[in-house]
Amino acid sequence: MSVFRRISRRRALQALGAAASAPMFVPGHVLGANGATPPSEKIVMATIGSGGMGRGNTGGMMRYDDCQYVAICDVDDGMRAKGVELVNKRYNNSDCKEYKDFREVLGRDDIDAVVIATPDHWHALITIAAAQAKKAIYCQKPITHTFAEGIAMTKAVKDSGVIFQVGSQQRSSYQFRAAAELVRNGVLGKIKMVEIGLPTGHKKLNGSGEATDPPANTDYDFWVGPAPKLPFVPARYHFHWRWSLAFGGGQLMDWIGHHNDCTHWALDRDNSGPIEVKAQGFDYAPDDVRAIYNSAVNYDVRCKYDDGVETSISNAYPNGIKFIGENGWVFVSRSKYEASEKAWVDKKFDAGPIKVYNSPEHHRNFLDGVKTGKAPICPAETGHRSVTPGHLGLLSESLGGRTLKWDPVNQQVVGDDEANRLLHTAELRAPWSLPA
Repeated sequence: MSVFRRISRRRALQALGAAASAPMFVPGHVLGANGATPPSEKIVMATIGSGGMGRGNTGGMMRYDDCQYVAICDVDDGMRAKGVELVNKRYNNSDCKEYKDFREVLGRDDIDAVVIATPDHWHALITIAAAQAKKAIYCQKPITHTFAEGIAMTKAVKDSGVIFQVGSQQRSSYQFRAAAELVRNGVLGKIKMVEIGLPTGHKKLNGSGEATDPPANTDYDFWVGPAPKLPFVPARYHFHWRWSLAFGGGQLMDWIGHHNDCTHWALDRDNSGPIEVKAQGFDYAPDDVRAIYNSAVNYDVRCKYDDGVETSISNAYPNGIKFIGENGWVFVSRSKYEASEKAWVDKKFDAGPIKVYNSPEHHRNFLDGVKTGKAPICPAETGHRSVTPGHLGLLSESLGGRTLKWDPVNQQVVGDDEANRLLHTAELRAPWSLPA
């Protein structure tokens, strides 16, 4: 019996009062021999998109005994084979099934949850299909390639009621949580500026820029899917598709779901956003490189919030987040946690009574959400709001650096019909489309 069917039945019994005092999910150590989780208590999973991040997430989930992997899906035979090998090695068998088409995975009734780690341009469509199939979803950031996809995706997740986690693992790191509590509790005083440092884009190609036939082991047409059908170029394939705006959003969108996500968390803007966005300082690679990588090399997206806080999302700063307040500053990254007052970053320092969501490990947080029904630390709406300033920044840049007035409540550009129309339009290659 799958986790979803078991939980649904127990919830029904609880509603009837038949199991009011029973736990919704029986721990494995209660039912399994030698501490093992019994099969009936395992979360049955699959990964869709088995490149580096996909396999990383697969391995992260399989560390936990209450997760059981049964399938790997990828249109590239080599990536799929690596994912299957990883799973079979973990369980010392050859039971893992492999698929090229994600719809076959979602059609399996025994699968409870999926990891979506495809290129960005596939995130929304697969998420929507998974939500409609009632699968719990762990999706890599940025969760959508366009803003319009974000609106459709968050609606599908909300309507289905499934558990959703964004792969923004920094929220489950001590230093980012501690920095958020410093800001939330006013230790820094009123925040005046946040410098959000992301990586610089690419001036050189990573591989050959010559158009060629796709590899024989890849269904390239399916890989392209809803995106424009560009010629196959090795430098625009594995990992480096990110620097083409047809498939990704450059370094801005590749990292905004990490550092701007944690910025919004600290500013208590998880379900909100700025009121003004403007792109400035964008420049690009030489023309021969830009023909393949057309995302910005250097960039700066300036945001203003309704309480006067301003942010700058740019490659001009060290990688990380620097919150600058009236009383001092704190800088946080994956490798550093520093402040103008050393006491603030001491692990014994108590920032105050406001405590943010504490998730010691991101994959575990997702699995716990599937088992208990509690929303994970970064649900769909939060992930969408975290990357919205990036979508707005790219739109501003495409309109010549136009300042966009933003209504975060209604998610509309104010007083600019052209910008609003462009933002809310998603042009997908047939036969793919968003729900009406």
